[in-house]
Amino acid sequence: MLALIVLGAGKQAWRKVVPDKWLMPSAMRRAMGSKCVECHSRKTAAIVSDWKSGRHAAEGVDCYKCHRAGSDRAVDRDHLEHDPRPISMVVSPLACGSCHRRELEEFAASKHANTLAIITGIDPWLREGLAGPVEKTTGCRACHGSRVAMSAGRPDAATWPNVGIGRLNPDGSRGACSACHTRHRFSKAEARKPEACSQCHLGPDHPQMEIYAESKHGAIYETEGDRWLWDHNEDRLWLAGRDFRAPTCAVCHISGGRQFAASHDVGRRLSWELQAPETVRPENFSVWPSKTGWQEARQNMEAVCLQCHGRTWVKRHFETLDEAVLVYDREYFKPVKDLVDGLYASGRLDRKSMLDESIELEFYQFWHHAGRRARMGVAMSAPDYAWWHGFYPLKKSCRRIFGMAAEPPGNRLVWEKRRLPDGRP
Repeated sequence: MLALIVLGAGKQAWRKVVPDKWLMPSAMRRAMGSKCVECHSRKTAAIVSDWKSGRHAAEGVDCYKCHRAGSDRAVDRDHLEHDPRPISMVVSPLACGSCHRRELEEFAASKHANTLAIITGIDPWLREGLAGPVEKTTGCRACHGSRVAMSAGRPDAATWPNVGIGRLNPDGSRGACSACHTRHRFSKAEARKPEACSQCHLGPDHPQMEIYAESKHGAIYETEGDRWLWDHNEDRLWLAGRDFRAPTCAVCHISGGRQFAASHDVGRRLSWELQAPETVRPENFSVWPSKTGWQEARQNMEAVCLQCHGRTWVKRHFETLDEAVLVYDREYFKPVKDLVDGLYASGRLDRKSMLDESIELEFYQFWHHAGRRARMGVAMSAPDYAWWHGFYPLKKSCRRIFGMAAEPPGNRLVWEKRRLPDGRP
């Protein structure tokens, strides 16, 4: 037996078919939630305090609503000793999606939810296992996530805590909403600020936070961001010129405006895949192809920019990005990749173990560090990252790689600027 639920005005409108066994009188559910609050006010007071100060409490969304177990394998057996209600410690996006249906569907299709597969697909360091278990757990997987293993209804210590945005959950879903909307307040304002993204998007290989801080956008935010409106508006819009003066990460990649819709699929506005070794259009990214064509994605991002900038400014910015991408691909990546492939073909390099030879490590840092910084610096208008952290070290790395490959000694190979076919737009 199934029941159709329709929430009316005052709450997010959604329709979903759910089993009857999930439904219960609101008074009964409130009583169950009150029992959780009463107990955890003594045991984990800070958690209850966060919940009380958040929007969930104001809307009557209590502990049991989110932590109610969806399958026997996820039931916390220890908790059953003092409370017969089956609850799960691991709250997955499926629980959030019972109310936030549209956001769930968008997030599930996004690079964020599938970033564990992406990093494994393009990063030889992880794929070949050269990083040890604790290095992966405390480093890459802390952001990208890993599979959450369960034992007696509790997460295995080797896979928990885990708020990686691409983690694999026991219920089969991918991702963790709490990576951006931290427990248990789940603040919209927190997720809109660039610091929420800076937990993961920083460092030598993807320094988006440092790039943003260097840009004019970041300078304006640093100067006056404390005076912007970050939280709820009656019209449910967050608008340039009214609520903020310069974009944050959320403005460009997630939030909506009067002329464009919000989306939790962070790839819908990306017209290049800048993290790939050789730049490709997102729909051609082999490890996770986007369902949005690059022309549509470009229009989506231009709509964001046009809130504050004129059409000529916006058009030229993206033309410059396209030019920088082509320069990176044809004058840097392609000649070095051809050289390295030739060394493998001749037996000078061994494919059996990745990154155990100097040229392999240099080539990895060439595209994974400097190559990304150059392209991302241009995309986000940060000249220092585009040049001194990007194209300049790319030039030096090219020289080193061709120098190491010289054979015999004294017969130095020449780094050539080769051209790719110019058929791409």
